[in-house]
Amino acid sequence: MLLSRKFVSDYIDLDNDLTINDIAESMTSVGNEYDYAGNLINASKLVTGQIVECTNHPDSDHLHCCKVNIGSEVLDIVCGAPNAREGIKVIVALDGAVLPGGEIKKGTIRGQVSNGMLCSIAELGLDNKFLKPEDKEGIHELPADTELGVDAIKALGYDDQVIDFELTSNRGDLLSVIGMAYELGAIYNKKVKDIDLSYNSNSENVNNMFNVEVKTDDCSLFLAKKAINVTIKESPDFIKARLIASGIRPINNVVDISNYVMLETGQPLHYYDADRLGNTLVVRNAIEGEKLTTLDSNERVLSNEDIVIADKEKAVGLAGVMGGLSTEVEDDTKNIIIESAIFDPIKIRKTSKKILRSEASNRFEKGLDSKRTYMAIERSCALLEKYADATIVGGLVEYNKADMSDTAINISIDKIKSVLGIEISKEEVISIFDRLGFTTKEENGLVVTVPSRRRDIKIAEDLIEEVGRIYGMDKIIGKLPSLPTIRGTYDKTKRSIKHKMADLGLNETMSYTLIPNSEVHKFTKDVFTEVVLNDPMSEDRDTLRYSLLYSLHEVYKYNKSHNNSDISIFEVGKGFFKDDEGYKEELKLAALMSGEFTIDVHKEKVDFYHIKGIMEELLYFLGYNGRYSLVVDDSIPSELHPGVSASINVNGMNVGIIGKLHPNISKDDVYVMEINLSKLLSIRTGAMKFKEISKYPSIYKDVAFIVDNKVTSKEVEDAIKKAGGRALNTITIFDIYKDIEPGKKSMAYSLTFKDETRTLTEEEVMNTFNNIISEVENKLNAKLRSN
Repeated sequence: MLLSRKFVSDYIDLDNDLTINDIAESMTSVGNEYDYAGNLINASKLVTGQIVECTNHPDSDHLHCCKVNIGSEVLDIVCGAPNAREGIKVIVALDGAVLPGGEIKKGTIRGQVSNGMLCSIAELGLDNKFLKPEDKEGIHELPADTELGVDAIKALGYDDQVIDFELTSNRGDLLSVIGMAYELGAIYNKKVKDIDLSYNSNSENVNNMFNVEVKTDDCSLFLAKKAINVTIKESPDFIKARLIASGIRPINNVVDISNYVMLETGQPLHYYDADRLGNTLVVRNAIEGEKLTTLDSNERVLSNEDIVIADKEKAVGLAGVMGGLSTEVEDDTKNIIIESAIFDPIKIRKTSKKILRSEASNRFEKGLDSKRTYMAIERSCALLEKYADATIVGGLVEYNKADMSDTAINISIDKIKSVLGIEISKEEVISIFDRLGFTTKEENGLVVTVPSRRRDIKIAEDLIEEVGRIYGMDKIIGKLPSLPTIRGTYDKTKRSIKHKMADLGLNETMSYTLIPNSEVHKFTKDVFTEVVLNDPMSEDRDTLRYSLLYSLHEVYKYNKSHNNSDISIFEVGKGFFKDDEGYKEELKLAALMSGEFTIDVHKEKVDFYHIKGIMEELLYFLGYNGRYSLVVDDSIPSELHPGVSASINVNGMNVGIIGKLHPNISKDDVYVMEINLSKLLSIRTGAMKFKEISKYPSIYKDVAFIVDNKVTSKEVEDAIKKAGGRALNTITIFDIYKDIEPGKKSMAYSLTFKDETRTLTEEEVMNTFNNIISEVENKLNAKLRSN
């Protein structure tokens, strides 16, 4: 919301010694933040002048040598504008003037002295949307009665200051100059002036000429009046200047008045060409697939969720968003129908998101004050009579199902003190409510009547917030809680997992929980219903994620695109889904490794065994040592490489996946794992057990088998364990040689033999070792590799 100081000063007397930054900061102190506060035009040393002589430059085919009277002296200025000529009054930038494009200096142009510059409107720094073609192509021509030598910005009416506010969604009342005036009135204890609603109407009754039929519950209030014999022309300078300061482009007096009233009151209006409309307006929901050409000449296809204004045959306007082209007010329009209405905010928001967000739809979406609906149509009539020479037809076409009542709330002074934690008198509280424009009555505490313009105040806590805002949050002294605190274990396991992953050398990330709907079923084969937002801010953030791996992969791609290839990251977060019981969430851990990984001071290229080692270290840390296995099954998602991936199984429960990303997903060697911590931590672990270091020696044997490519390491290890008996202590795979023979691979293992009660003999070990070889050869059709 752009607030013009001149505009708001029409309704509240602000002290002249208040700077625009003082006003902005005071508004911030009561909860209304701003992005910018300053002059509408940031330029200096600009005065009005008149060209008293204009000749062609002797050394140029397009420059002019002008003598310009600025009241106190006549200056020589070289100008290249095609419309420069003797007699016109112009904007003169003097030597040392500062414009958005830079500083103007006295100089010589092709041998001719130039003591400044003649300016176009574009060179003053106005946004392009406010400029006409002539504002860019030539110097600006001031009215003939402009006084010479005065401040040019002031002569144009642009000597205004603006504040660009970032308002919260509940403060729809501040989307109006009057609403801002009430807020400033509460801050500075000033009274707000009434809007002039006076006008004359003829003896006719609009109800005899025109009627409205409302056929939808999505319209609670609809008002219509008629203005005849209007004159379409340029708006008065003050209206144009206030519209520009508020960020709206002036068009003509009639259109500008509708926008001006919307800015004043917060109530959008719409004008129809009465001669093109007929004598009936129908408010209804659109027919599914119905088409309407809007004012921007675009044909819109509507749904039954949209609200339309129609004549007896077709839609002529999209309620709350944009009018229709067929009833547009044009230069030859003589008679207009004025519409002031309230439509369902949710329906307007849905339609505006689909069609077009506008100043009007923004206000409808926040909800409107029904009393302002009446005020706006009366104000519109007053301005049309004054600035468009209109005759206002008597009477008012009215449909009203709106709640027009103010809100009465009972509250006690003690509750205000308790919630805010301050000592404040009853008199001061009543004074604050009075400054806000609320009325109070002492009855079982205070009964506060809140005017309908403050739709955000419904309960006692809202009133307490208002007291705190105006009293001053900076005056409230912070205090530590006096309640005893008890040490808890909240999130202890989650924190310990994060610390362990960081200790293992991975960096923690925190990524978006919201992802595109098209990606939510990737990196998993679980069957679930995704959680989709009803009203997402963007299509790229419309669904709550189920797997964390999509988010980590996005982080990886971002780093890779910024020339960082050594990436080892993890995230602990939640995955979301919906089932028959409702909405659910699960805590998950995901990790991704690629490039080089630093171990101590050495760097190694990441492979499967690095991320497998991370997994094993974590499971050992959590107490699941010896209770997990990697299983190749049908739960591995297609995003993982089928030959370098597995499911993580703990006590027979599938708790996660691990592996390399499929080449279709990443051409680089990227390894990932994801563990469902909610499932994993539901598996109970006992106290950690320790055993004494054996005093008997171990015997080590290495063995390599040639097996089919489809045979897994787990199958080989299971066969070795079965034949190894109690003498076999550990099995470690240390080499895989692929394609050693067609369709075959070599898998090499290091075996450790040990007995905790005695020293094993070489004969005992060799018997067991030979049994292992026989078991693997027979069970897996393997053969012993001899070299």
